[in-house]
Amino acid sequence: MSAGGEHLKDEGTKRQVVLAGGIAGLISRFCIAPLDVVKIRLQLQIHSLSDPFAHQITNGPVYKGTLSTMRAIVRHEGITGLWKGNIPAEMMYVCYGAAQFTAYRGTTQALAQLGPYRPPPSVESFLSGAVAGACATGMTYPLDLLRTRFAAQGPDRVYHSLRASVVEIARHEGIPGYFRGCSAAVAQIVPYMGLFFTTYESLRPAMSIWDSLPMGTGDAAAGVVASVLAKTGVFPLDLVRKRLQVQGPTRTRYVHRNIPEYTGVLQSMAVIVRTQGIRGLYRGLTVSLIKAAPASAVTMWTYERALKVLQEHNIAADR
Repeated sequence: MSAGGEHLKDEGTKRQVVLAGGIAGLISRFCIAPLDVVKIRLQLQIHSLSDPFAHQITNGPVYKGTLSTMRAIVRHEGITGLWKGNIPAEMMYVCYGAAQFTAYRGTTQALAQLGPYRPPPSVESFLSGAVAGACATGMTYPLDLLRTRFAAQGPDRVYHSLRASVVEIARHEGIPGYFRGCSAAVAQIVPYMGLFFTTYESLRPAMSIWDSLPMGTGDAAAGVVASVLAKTGVFPLDLVRKRLQVQGPTRTRYVHRNIPEYTGVLQSMAVIVRTQGIRGLYRGLTVSLIKAAPASAVTMWTYERALKVLQEHNIAADR
């Protein structure tokens, strides 16, 4: 096992890993919230960005690029519009970060007990990352759905509060309403997290020479590269997940009011390709990559630093 892999997996007690993961998720989410809102708006936009008649085929705004989308949101919804959905998102990121790193640590320790049957380091990292991603996604998915729905709201609010959204979804859509698009999320997160952790732990030792630079540059750089590569590979599933999350009785009430009705992952992808072409599966990819880089860099840097501080001060050290 590589030195980087052992560093991430074996240091820290379970409580320290949970706390460090939660801190990493909280700080990362707040920093990239505006980019997340922009990404969701672009993913839900079905018309061509280059269509000069786009305003005639939709009741919603026409967004063209990251900066112009930000300006449009601030102009029509105020600066707070860039943080729509931040409360459920913060809750999701804290829980997700804690669950992800706990599952990752537990899985790698379980695999280490296999002795001669222990898989190679790269396979072990992939399996651990995939299991961690799947567990964390399933546990936090309702919060992910709420984050998307709040971010998709325009000046006319669909839900007036987090509590109201929970009650309304339960009343009109039932428990399944909280898990719309979950199959796409799991299908996306398993290869994403597997690829992310495999790439991260492969790059981290090589980039450790940068650790002499300020703020742990090696950890951050490895996180950036790993996230960009993994995100590009699974982006179509992320887009489909967002489209499925806004299905239901409120589908025509969001900022984009012409979102088609989708019923499943494969059907959604087929409809998107047929009506919008392959490019339709990659709407918002640019801002997604812009978001993924700082998000992963902040997450991994904060996790490593927080875990180190917890260990140095012997905080939450009981196993």
